Amino acid sequence: MIFSSRVLLKLFESSSHLFKLQNKMSTTTGARIMKLCEKVVSDQVDQAVSSLLRGNIIAVPTDTIYGIAGLVQNSEAIKRMYNIKRRDEAKPIAISVSSVAEFSKWSTSDLPEGLLDALLPGPVTVVLERSEDLNPDLNPGTALVGIRIPDHPFIIELARRCGGPIALTSANISASRSTLNIQEFQELWPQLDLICDGGQLGDTEFSRQGSTVVDLSVKGTYHLVRDGSAKKETVQLLEKYKLEAR
Repeated sequence: MIFSSRVLLKLFESSSHLFKLQNKMSTTTGARIMKLCEKVVSDQVDQAVSSLLRGNIIAVPTDTIYGIAGLVQNSEAIKRMYNIKRRDEAKPIAISVSSVAEFSKWSTSDLPEGLLDALLPGPVTVVLERSEDLNPDLNPGTALVGIRIPDHPFIIELARRCGGPIALTSANISASRSTLNIQEFQELWPQLDLICDGGQLGDTEFSRQGSTVVDLSVKGTYHLVRDGSAKKETVQLLEKYKLEAR
């Protein structure tokens, strides 16, 4: 097929316009969007790990809502997370680890044997006394730390590959509603390096409640800090292990 010079010129101009438009969109949003595969793909985890190790903040899916993440031991990353969310610095940020075995490094506790394994992985944040190994710039106003192991294979593998805890908080402006897909936090995109798109995480308002937060820092007792999405199951399990509400 032979095109006239006029047709070719129009095709070139159209392609150039599209290229500029795509470039503009990329500049505007800032972040790269990576659609996650159903099964954990090593290359995708590597990209997220690389971004975190460079001190960036990324968006990740969890077993409840979308979150933004940075390395716990990187003080600048922690500051950026607060700035991105416009979050009160007096409000603590939880951390995410890859296994129950890591709890002993980042916290101290005297819990019934098997309790953590029964609770996690799952939509529960466990609050305990923090250890001295934890970055002092993370939640400096409290002696406690909330620890999560979301029941999501991507973020579990991400924490494992990073070799240390990940600071994790909801992907939204502080006090606004939690997000269930990446379009719902578009206003944060320009400040993120990578968005790990795990698709739609839920379809009801109940889905937005996030994890159940429970304080287990006092031996033999529990205190519900936030009901979250797993209150009933969590309380039943805690009482099975003979813990009393306080």
